[in-house]
Amino acid sequence: MSQVNPDILIWARESAGLSVPEAARKLKLGSKKTSGEQILQDYESGKRAPTSKKLAEIANQYKRPITMFYLNKPPSRGETGEDFRETNNSQLEEFRGPVGALIRDVFVRQSIIKSALIDAEDDEIIDFVGQGGSFPPIDAAKSQISEFLSLDIDEFRKKRNPHDAFSYLRESVEKKRFYVLLIGDLGSHHSRIPTDVFRGFALSDPICPFIVINHNDAKSAWSFTLLHELVHIWVDKSGISDNSTENKIEKYCNDVASQILVRDEEIDNINSEIKSFDGNAFRAIQSFASNFNVSGSMLAYRLFKRSHISQDNWASLSKEFKDLWIKEKKKDKTKRKTSSGNYYATQKHRAGSALIKIIKRSLYEGVLTETKAGKALGVQSGNVAELVDL
Repeated sequence: MSQVNPDILIWARESAGLSVPEAARKLKLGSKKTSGEQILQDYESGKRAPTSKKLAEIANQYKRPITMFYLNKPPSRGETGEDFRETNNSQLEEFRGPVGALIRDVFVRQSIIKSALIDAEDDEIIDFVGQGGSFPPIDAAKSQISEFLSLDIDEFRKKRNPHDAFSYLRESVEKKRFYVLLIGDLGSHHSRIPTDVFRGFALSDPICPFIVINHNDAKSAWSFTLLHELVHIWVDKSGISDNSTENKIEKYCNDVASQILVRDEEIDNINSEIKSFDGNAFRAIQSFASNFNVSGSMLAYRLFKRSHISQDNWASLSKEFKDLWIKEKKKDKTKRKTSSGNYYATQKHRAGSALIKIIKRSLYEGVLTETKAGKALGVQSGNVAELVDL
């Protein structure tokens, strides 16, 4: 067999966002005589070659297929599933490696599920995907998507809190053969990706569309992000979404998603009601956001779009809501430290019922192995059976 290309080892590590010390630690390199960093540097300089077992560990850690390490040169971005629309966020450069690794990981999950659907002869084409490619007017888009989901916005608002409202919306989306995952890191809190870098992304596919929402975001923002990414799939445009509204596609998806959740006349009513809160826009928006099970930032955005507030006021209100969320998140983090939590319940929630169901069925029918099922779920194969209740 040909030798592993040292240049590919360097490229794969760097594109995974890992320094030499970080990669050496994650790969558990090192011996009594040689440090882990030195061994990795020897691999990358060509002084020594990793064993087949160690190469498999490297491939798994860097989220790359083993065959890629034998290429003559690093592939271009278009050959690795990374040439889709990205955010203009300047922080992305710092997190380009982790974000790229996350997206490749989800591509793998999607391909596993798609293959399982095809093998089971359940590869039904979803006409919704790409149906809005002509970018219809906002009102028409809102109506078509709401009708497709059979979405009852009043039922959404009746839910006890934003988390329950999101669960209702997620179920409506998953019933239409979409897969909605909550992922905000590469497997541990140490690899957490900030919401300023990405709030969600969509991998459009006519058979197996995937939507990923950054679970590090405020729960009140999850529903908007889910609808935003659904619109991306409707217009058949994959990519990363953050807080930016500069991109034309981002603006369109923002407008459609927010119109589904809150009507224009309701935004006008909020504006008129601000006076009854002694002119305190922040308090008024916060009250309505709680009633609607949406984020205050989204309502502030809509007030700006309806020309009720200036862009500066919108930016100021958004900062206030972000500061409040950070403060509440710190309190929630303190509470979580005092409770053990449940690993399987958490993983089920993050994977979503649609993914759990298709994996359980595929395992039962012999279409998937536990190894592949584990990759699709993002867990060790030994945890699959209990996770899907087999």
